[in-house]
Amino acid sequence: MYSFFRNLFQKKEEEPKPYTEGDPMKKFLIVGLGNIGVKYQYTRHNIGFAMVDYLAHQNDLTWETVKLGDITTHKKKGRTFLLLKPSTYMNLSGKAIKYWLDKEKIPLENLLVVTDDLNLAFGTIRIKTKGSDGGHNGLKDTQNVLQTTKYNRFRFGISDQFASGRQVDYVLGEWTEEEAAKLPERLEMGAKAIESFGLAGIHITMNTYNGK
Repeated sequence: MYSFFRNLFQKKEEEPKPYTEGDPMKKFLIVGLGNIGVKYQYTRHNIGFAMVDYLAHQNDLTWETVKLGDITTHKKKGRTFLLLKPSTYMNLSGKAIKYWLDKEKIPLENLLVVTDDLNLAFGTIRIKTKGSDGGHNGLKDTQNVLQTTKYNRFRFGISDQFASGRQVDYVLGEWTEEEAAKLPERLEMGAKAIESFGLAGIHITMNTYNGK
């Protein structure tokens, strides 16, 4: 059932590409939220990891394990996208985000955090420039560490098709066979939205991709 995931995200045996360079206004930090470890790999809560993994795979990028996460660099049309998968686990995501914003001198407006959202239908994209944490622990910690709700976030709908009292099991559960079959197309759409964020700007990206 998940063989396409393995092929999609298979690591390449290459040297990591350098990631510290360039005009900070043309540099963007794209953070996929998730939990490290095999048992979380194909869960709904790890869609942030899956999204940046997809973008990295499509561009033959290699992940490097660094402080507080795995990182790789995607360059396109004069823009540099630093893709980050925090190793802090979901509840401490803010620590890794702030560290890499500061280290790379990336302005807050060039941050995009990719996460799951129970309040959206499966596969729906919603990009916003600010907002509450919506009960999401990764966003809650990010807000606490950054001391602001005004940062860009990319919410990917996972729907709320769970029985009363089973939310945790649902969020940390694996995709259904039907969802898994549809994921590649949704990941491709999400990857385009991420690139649009750096190339066209947040407002054009919201107008183009929200609701798709």
